[in-house]
Amino acid sequence: SASSVAIPRGLDFSQALSEIAGMGGGGGSGDLQEMRARPLTERRVDMHGFCNPRDFQRSPYLSARGNIANIFRGSSEEGYKAYHADKYDEDKNPNGIINFGTSENKLCFDLMSKRLTQTDMNLMEPPLLQYPDWKGHMFLREEVARFLTYYCKAPAPLKAENVIVLNGCGSLFSALATVLCDPGEAVLIATPFYGGITQGVFLYGNVKLVYAYLDSKVTGTSTRPFQLTVEKLEKALQDARAEGVTVRALILLNPQNPLGDIYSLSELRDYLEFAKRHELHVIVDEIYMLSVFDESATFHSVLGMDRLPDPQRTHVMWGISKDFAVSGIRFGTLYTENQDVANAVASLCYFHGVCGPVQHKVAQLLRDRGELVASYWINQVYLRAIFFRLKAAHTYVTDELKTLGFFFLNRNAGFFVWIDFRKYLRTGTFEEEMLLWRRFLDNKVLLSCGKAFECSEPGWFRIIFADKTHRLQLGMQRIRKVFFEREQEILAEEKEQPCQSDQDGKADSTDEVIFVSRHQEPTCAGSSNLGDLIGLLQQQMRSSDWLQKNTAEQFA
Repeated sequence: SASSVAIPRGLDFSQALSEIAGMGGGGGSGDLQEMRARPLTERRVDMHGFCNPRDFQRSPYLSARGNIANIFRGSSEEGYKAYHADKYDEDKNPNGIINFGTSENKLCFDLMSKRLTQTDMNLMEPPLLQYPDWKGHMFLREEVARFLTYYCKAPAPLKAENVIVLNGCGSLFSALATVLCDPGEAVLIATPFYGGITQGVFLYGNVKLVYAYLDSKVTGTSTRPFQLTVEKLEKALQDARAEGVTVRALILLNPQNPLGDIYSLSELRDYLEFAKRHELHVIVDEIYMLSVFDESATFHSVLGMDRLPDPQRTHVMWGISKDFAVSGIRFGTLYTENQDVANAVASLCYFHGVCGPVQHKVAQLLRDRGELVASYWINQVYLRAIFFRLKAAHTYVTDELKTLGFFFLNRNAGFFVWIDFRKYLRTGTFEEEMLLWRRFLDNKVLLSCGKAFECSEPGWFRIIFADKTHRLQLGMQRIRKVFFEREQEILAEEKEQPCQSDQDGKADSTDEVIFVSRHQEPTCAGSSNLGDLIGLLQQQMRSSDWLQKNTAEQFA
């Protein structure tokens, strides 16, 4: 990883490829520092993780764009491939990889499989087997409009003519970037963010991403770690414009992935007003809007606002993969009042369509008319179950993190927890973060490292908790094993080095961040106390499989 090179953002594909190929013989850390000192118009960015130029060979069968796509990989893709090659299975592969990296809801297969196999789902008529309106069958678009009107609490009924259906929100990001930006232009987004967006906007449209960097320190007008403020958006936008970069749009994730933040109405209004002042389109991804699992947290959709500051430049997307736990069914929907945007995106739906039988099933799933069973099932069965299951799984993982003594963001939406592992990085670099990520993978647990989300601070990781209890328990056991081994290494290193304060590497402790236990803080030799000893013993006990092997039944 020390000789890694980032993939260019927004540069000409041929230039990008020649630069990567030219670094094949070296590409040390000095090259990375030199690249990061360049102006934004020339700067490269790690798309998901790292690409090693020493392993790069340009294919004579591919264009420059094709070669870039071929090497467009990193920690996320590498881990994903490793997981699929060695999946954990309780019976068939108990030593396989536990996936805490891919954001999927694995808690509701029983409910969804039952619902999707009921008789009303099984329909096969000629229109479903023929080419549809590229925006989607009208019966589906009508159901989507009614569904969003109800769950987004829209002040007036939403219109089916403003709905477009594609095969997933990833396709929507690609399509919107293509129709809103010319090659080399940019979209503004706050980091950390879901890294798949980069792939969507760059590979198809050659569109840059301009970053508003968020950090863990609570300073200025911030009241919580990693808080998005208009001031940070303004700075990122002005910096980009000062370097000649044309920014066309702003992307908002609400609830936010990987942070779990839910934006208040006042925050949403501020962001939209900022975009209007600068004539920016706003792409709002609300794909986790129903995955809120605490009574104290309230989700506010942009579509539920009484007045949009700039409705012709506001575009909202949602899909069923997260909220309905069916990531294998590729379905995403865009709602926009701008018919020019709608028609331009629809022209790309030829490449991103949803097949007719799936459109029928999704329409049946979303129906909210009172006489149909689906409306009862969504509210009274499914949403109640997902609320309690997500809450229980989140509680288990966060209780484990408290025992281990980690900072983490205490949020109540999505499937993830954003965790501070910085105290296990001795040098505080992204290279060291990658080594820790690989160490987890070597111990058969897949996490997502902060670099995959373009986090500005090395050492933050995302854990997915929306999984069954036995997999959560085994995965956390493997994580504890990694940290126990790392602690021993750090203690050995500290015996050879003078004690140094590590306070600069800690997130601010507020009501939004939880940090429990101090027993793992770096200490000078001889300064351990009873609390340290108890904490170490607790972790060793929890890391051991003795209790699992020696159950009461076996003793009997």
